[in-house]
Amino acid sequence: MNNNKNFFQNVVSEMKKVSWPTGQEVVRYTTTVVVTVIFFLAFFYVLDLGITALIDLM
Repeated sequence: MNNNKNFFQNVVSEMKKVSWPTGQEVVRYTTTVVVTVIFFLAFFYVLDLGITALIDLM
């Protein structure tokens, strides 16, 4: 039981050292991820259409 208590005390201690992002940073990072995912989605969709068109020509 003592090991569990020590473990959780260490977890709390380490969590206090974490540098958490601000709300504005979270919004900026989330927007960056969503835009990047949409870009790659469109890129691979167009690439797939192009490959499909090339295969259909053969």
